[in-house]
Amino acid sequence: MKEVLARIHAVLRRTGQEEEQGEKKLSFDKLVINLDSYELLVDGKRVDTPPKELELLYHLAASPNRVFTRNQLLDEVWGFDYFGDSRTVDVHIKRLREKLEGVSDQWRLKTVWGVGYKFEVSPANGAG
Repeated sequence: MKEVLARIHAVLRRTGQEEEQGEKKLSFDKLVINLDSYELLVDGKRVDTPPKELELLYHLAASPNRVFTRNQLLDEVWGFDYFGDSRTVDVHIKRLREKLEGVSDQWRLKTVWGVGYKFEVSPANGAG
């Protein structure tokens, strides 16, 4: 029963996102994540990013400073029906860090040991 409920919630979450009319674009210091055009701009330059990496970054950045477990990220970004290893998240985070390393001191991808990951934003700075 838990699995059925989780699948229903995952489907509702996905369909709810598809029906949203708002623009799917987040901006931070020297970083623009645009899910409408699947573009990542780092310090004004377009950076080639595979779709899942971009979706993962968008998902984390859409809730700044919130910690997500690997399993939450797998369910919410890859979908509940994904049956791969949770270390997939680690690999995608590593690749994103390589692209975003040292770009800004106002935000970063942070590992919360024993829990998961978050898009950490300095207190005085937020999404714009």
